[in-house]
Amino acid sequence: MTAPHIDRQYLSAVLAKLLTIDSPTGMTDGAVAFVCDELRDMGIAFELTRRGAIRADLPGARKSPDRAVAVHLDTLGAMVKQIKDNGRLEVTMIGHWSSRFAEGARVTVYADGGKTFRGTILTIKASGHTYNTEIESQPVTWEQLELRLDARIANGDDVRALGIHVGDMVAIDTNAEFTDSGFVVSRHLDDKAGVAAVLAAVRAVVNGQASLPVECHILFTIAEEVGLGAPHILHDDIAELVAVDNGTFAPGQNTSEFGVTIAMKDMSGPFDRKLNRHLLDLCETNGIEHSRDVFKFYRSDVASALEAGYDTRASLICFGLDASHGHERAHIDSFVAVGELLVAYLQSPPIDQV
Repeated sequence: MTAPHIDRQYLSAVLAKLLTIDSPTGMTDGAVAFVCDELRDMGIAFELTRRGAIRADLPGARKSPDRAVAVHLDTLGAMVKQIKDNGRLEVTMIGHWSSRFAEGARVTVYADGGKTFRGTILTIKASGHTYNTEIESQPVTWEQLELRLDARIANGDDVRALGIHVGDMVAIDTNAEFTDSGFVVSRHLDDKAGVAAVLAAVRAVVNGQASLPVECHILFTIAEEVGLGAPHILHDDIAELVAVDNGTFAPGQNTSEFGVTIAMKDMSGPFDRKLNRHLLDLCETNGIEHSRDVFKFYRSDVASALEAGYDTRASLICFGLDASHGHERAHIDSFVAVGELLVAYLQSPPIDQV
């Protein structure tokens, strides 16, 4: 088996670029186009589904049954729910995240005709000079937030005159920072860091001219954050499915902050025992830093695939992420470890069916 080699500079560059592309669920075309360009540059065949997800193909010695690796391009975001009489916008969340982490976020509102507007999400009572201690007693709810546009407006009619409507998408700025110590601090590392790790792994396989025993489909899904995920892009020949997503690095968890984590169970149930054991063996054989973890409030592309009735072995591998769905931080070493495991997995023999 070819020794795994992940290009850290490529992985970091891809992640940095992805973090500049807004892709809340329902508005993923820009991220899809970027990944398609990367796949073309690597000479990898791919197709787009009707909804805009990507299915790329890595040929193997055996065509069927095959395997798949899934990672999602969509992120958390928001949407305009109402235009208020005072010219502020009521917003509703896209995906599942606390309004606590939306407070103070800089955003872009995407209106019809390609128009965009900048703004800030604030609590309704945002000024201590006006509301004094009332700002401390506001509930943590999306109804307690409003979006302040950076435009000369005094009322709702002024907002509508700009061309802003109910249902317009709101993308949250990442505020990405790559530190000298290897940490990446940014919103939306879930799951753009996973996408970067997958692309780096695929690039390593292609550049190394590695031979694969089984054909593998690399699936870039576009609706994982709203619970849809992989089912709209899978086919019945897939015998093994490995999803790539974040693992929660937090007290009470066993996720590796600097390695790859194999999830043993999440809220949808245990993952496939044989496939998990295979992934753990690959980590041990290849000297990849790793851990195992169990997640309480978590679901991924795997959950939606199994719930849709796909008869496939399924596992979840993770990079370590602190403050998931909030002000996130992760380390490049963890992304690299995910990529190394994927390279080893793609070159490994398939799991016995009995």
